[in-house]
Amino acid sequence: MKPVAELLKKRAYTEVYSVPPTATVFEAITLLAEKGVGALMVMEGEKLAGIFSERDYTRKVAIVGRNSRETQVSEIMTTPVLYVTPTHRTRECMVLMSDKNIRHLPVLDHGKVVGMLSIRDLMNDIIADHEFTIAQLESYINQ
Repeated sequence: MKPVAELLKKRAYTEVYSVPPTATVFEAITLLAEKGVGALMVMEGEKLAGIFSERDYTRKVAIVGRNSRETQVSEIMTTPVLYVTPTHRTRECMVLMSDKNIRHLPVLDHGKVVGMLSIRDLMNDIIADHEFTIAQLESYINQ
């Protein structure tokens, strides 16, 4: 499996979307919908303070009847934040996400946010690796 840095380079998109802790949940879910993503970084300046996800919204706002226009992201964001570095291997990320039952994983390089991985990113990479291996084996067999 490849390092996270290589996976981030291959992706068509590199922008990481974020909100401040003072944003309302409504503002955050609106941004999720606009950008077509499932999670946002919660940033205090340059520092990663938490993660806000669709799961946070459904479990901590919608189900318990909180008002998304009045609740701040800081009240429901996920903390502490689990993260990886660009040198972590994709398999390590998959194990961490599976063990901790999370779908998004920030990538920090010396404390600075450089990306966010989703479970979909990792699955697409695994599938591509398997397809490459199969093609190589077929080529070898057909020689």
